Amino acid sequence: MKKTIPFKKTNILLPKDNFEKWSVIACDQFTSDKEYWADTQKNVGVSYSTLHITLPEIYLEDGDVSERIEKINNNMLEYLNSDVFCEYKDALIYIERIQPDGRTRAGVIGAVDLEEYEYTKDSKKMIRATEGTVLERIPPRVAIRKDAPLELPHIMLLIDDVNKTVIEPLAEKKNNMRKLYDFDLMMGGGHITGYLIDEESSAEIINKLETLCSDDEEPLLFAVGDGNHSLATAKSCYELLKKTDPDASNKPSRYALAEVGNIHSDALDFEPIYRVLFSVSPEDVLNKMNEYFSHENANKEIIYTFGEKEGSIKINIPDNKLTVGVLQEFIDLYLKNNPDAKVDYIHGIDDVKKITQQENTIGFIYDGISKDTLFSSVKATGALPRKTFSMGHARDKRYYLECRKIK
Repeated sequence: MKKTIPFKKTNILLPKDNFEKWSVIACDQFTSDKEYWADTQKNVGVSYSTLHITLPEIYLEDGDVSERIEKINNNMLEYLNSDVFCEYKDALIYIERIQPDGRTRAGVIGAVDLEEYEYTKDSKKMIRATEGTVLERIPPRVAIRKDAPLELPHIMLLIDDVNKTVIEPLAEKKNNMRKLYDFDLMMGGGHITGYLIDEESSAEIINKLETLCSDDEEPLLFAVGDGNHSLATAKSCYELLKKTDPDASNKPSRYALAEVGNIHSDALDFEPIYRVLFSVSPEDVLNKMNEYFSHENANKEIIYTFGEKEGSIKINIPDNKLTVGVLQEFIDLYLKNNPDAKVDYIHGIDDVKKITQQENTIGFIYDGISKDTLFSSVKATGALPRKTFSMGHARDKRYYLECRKIK
């Protein structure tokens, strides 16, 4: 029996020009690298840009967050009232992203129904979180979204389409579609091209998504690959609206703009997300780790790095657990006992080593999860430990580009 698919066409806004300065990387990247964001600001200047209507997370703990949010909302209104956007009604967009490594990752941009999404570990909805959601990270994002007239997604959802029936056939049809943009992404992000999907192909996409989940009573159609906290924020804002507006289910905020990709794409790699601790004594952290972990019959290795020093700790981990999960349990306990310490989640070994050149900082590098086991793992045991994996390296991440009115 075919199920109603929580994915549809929607009204999408794109800038009329200036794409190179318009599109910047997702706000949850380079969260400990102020130099990256300073260079981005220098690149953008005063041009209209998604940099001016988003809040990079590196600034979330600054004292002027409220003022930044107010300015973001004002900039959004200014862009809407100026001659910045072109609106594509009832649209889906096919994208091809040439990553910095030269491989091409394809996706489809559309709207997902938040009624079919939950981020709880035991969710049986058609859209599910793949990693634990850090609840305390949602309120600051709600503060940004709740009054915003626009949404800019960096949400990436994955489908388990081993036969490549949904997205990949669009590559052969793209030359008959209207090209919407074609440009190099700033700061070494590669290249991106977008096409307006025709009516026939749009209908085929929905039909093929229906087929993907037709044999499952509780199908996991979309696994959140990236941007889970953004999707959780959209869900929270929608649930708040439902408490005050009886017509909330008919409002734009019931949906969230997202990119759908195939987990079986040859261009899609899963990379571990590493941990870095700040405001700590590295030696004390290592001593506590050696006390905390069992080293008998060690089957896993955690590499540590601080300053010019690098070494490893070999530990025993049960077969049903991930290295990142048991490390996070230790980190949570350490943070509880050391309130001045902080943790950040870093993409890329080189970035970990760069950041840990700072004093009183230590980073950890370890193995990750195979993408081939993601859907089966989430179906069997629910969401994985928070910040378990990253789809590719930091510069492979989704850049803000498409917008949608939510008010």
